Amino acid sequence: MKVDSLANKVYNELRKKILSNQLVSGTRLKEDIWAKRLDVNRMAVREALTRLLGEQLIETGEKGGYFVKSMSVEDVRQIRELREILELGAIRLAIQKIDDEGIRKLEEICNDFSSMVERGYFGGACEADVKFHETLIDFAQNDKLKDIYEISNIPLFHQKLGKSQTHMDDYELTDQEHRQLLKALKEKDVKLAEETLSKHLLRGEVEALELD
Repeated sequence: MKVDSLANKVYNELRKKILSNQLVSGTRLKEDIWAKRLDVNRMAVREALTRLLGEQLIETGEKGGYFVKSMSVEDVRQIRELREILELGAIRLAIQKIDDEGIRKLEEICNDFSSMVERGYFGGACEADVKFHETLIDFAQNDKLKDIYEISNIPLFHQKLGKSQTHMDDYELTDQEHRQLLKALKEKDVKLAEETLSKHLLRGEVEALELD
């Protein structure tokens, strides 16, 4: 496999884990470890890390090395505001366009999330959470909106999912809010969708800021 293909493989894997908080703020990303874990050469890992650095998902340490970028209070606030702008717009469009197959797809993602939590597979739950929101964006059927969402590299706020297995109330609330959004889509209830999503994102912001 070509180096650029391998680098893309590493990039996609690391990006997914960073955005779903399986790799939390401050985690060091060592070339040799990820090369071995993903069965690629170190050059591919280096290229992927350079790309992630350019996208500001990671940062360099004072003495070198790459680390998952830490978020400040202001970062968290701005990300929540950006998510509200993009996701509220997306859900208004999705309510008009989603069909029965789309509803079933979101139901499957909700069920996957619940199943992952019940089995203690919290990494999988993180990924299901990200997938739920990305799928909402997909169902808006607006390529420009999707492009903006993707290049924004928007992370989950529920860092407790990535850091600890003890916060079951957070999992339950996330599941409830996702299913409430699904209900709003089914019933084409824009007000319920907007209220639920705004509450969901605001709670995520508060959770992120209460980690320290």
